[in-house]
Amino acid sequence: MATIVSPKQFSPVEDAENIKKACQGWGTDEKAIISILGHRNLFQRKLIRIAFEEIYHEDLLQQLKCELSGDFEKAVSLWTLDPAERDALLANEAMQKAVPDYRVIVEIACIRSPEDLLAVKRAYKFRYKRSLEEDLAAFTTGDIRKLLVAVTSAYRYDGDEFDETLAHSEATILHEDTHGKAFHHEEVIRILSTRSKAQLNAIFNLYKDIHGRSITKGLSGGPSEDYFSALRTVIRCIRDPKKYFAKLLRTATNMAGTDEDALSRVIITRAEKDLKEIQELYLKRNNVSLEDAVARDCSGDYKAFILALLGAHQN
Repeated sequence: MATIVSPKQFSPVEDAENIKKACQGWGTDEKAIISILGHRNLFQRKLIRIAFEEIYHEDLLQQLKCELSGDFEKAVSLWTLDPAERDALLANEAMQKAVPDYRVIVEIACIRSPEDLLAVKRAYKFRYKRSLEEDLAAFTTGDIRKLLVAVTSAYRYDGDEFDETLAHSEATILHEDTHGKAFHHEEVIRILSTRSKAQLNAIFNLYKDIHGRSITKGLSGGPSEDYFSALRTVIRCIRDPKKYFAKLLRTATNMAGTDEDALSRVIITRAEKDLKEIQELYLKRNNVSLEDAVARDCSGDYKAFILALLGAHQN
C-alpha cells in the first residue's frame, strides 16, 4: 500500500499560485511547498506542473531548483518528476558517480514492469539523446557490462504462468554454472535477463529445494566482486523487492552518515506503491520505525518532506 496521503478535492491552479507565492519575497516558504507537494499524488502533481506552466510560462521544476537547495531540493524535484523521467535521471546520475551505483540500474531494470522500463528508456533517450544501453556500455566493462545491458534490454513476459520442468532444468544449470571450476557467466546472464519474474522465482525456489540454500549464497569472488554484487542485487530485486528495499533503507539509515540518496530514492519511488509494507518489514527487522529513523538521522526541511511522504503526520 501507498503511504502518501492526498486530498480527493484539490485545485491545481490554486496549488500552482500558492507555490509561486511561497517562492516570492525575501525567503522561500519551504513549509508551504511541503504542505502542497508532499500531499499530492502523481496525477495531481502533473496537473500542478501544467497549471504552473500555463499561468507563469515557467517550468515548475526550474522554479523549485532556483528556490530550494541540497537534499531537500533533490528530493522535491525527484518527487515532482513523472516516474519515467525520474528513473531516467536516477540512472544517469548513478552512472556518472565516481563509483557507479549499479543498484539503481538493477532496481529500474528488474523491479519496474516491462512497460515502465520501456517508458524509462524512451525518457532517457529523449533527455540525453542516447540510449540507456549505450551509456551503460560506455560506463561499464566486462561481465558487469554484459549483465546490466542484458537486464536493461529485456522486455519480459509479465504474467504469472511458469514452466516447472524448465525451472528445474535451469535451476540445475545455474548451480552447475555458479559452483563449477569455471563460472559460466553467459548462461547465468541469459537466464536472469530473458525469463519472466514468475519463471525466475520458480527457478530460485526449486534451487533452494534441491540444493538446500539460497542461490545468492556463495556468489562472491575476488576481482569480480562488483559483478557478483550486481548479480546478487538482480536476484534479490526479482525474488523479493520489498525485502530488498527494506534492507537498503536499513543500510542507508544505519551507516555512520545517512545515505540520503538511497533513502530519498526508495521513499520517493515507492511512496505511491508499496512503501507501507516496506515500512512494516523495516520495523520488524530493526525494532524501530522508519519514521523514527528518519526523524533521528535527518534534519530540517528535508526531514519534514520525507516524513510527509511517509504519511507520518497522518498517524
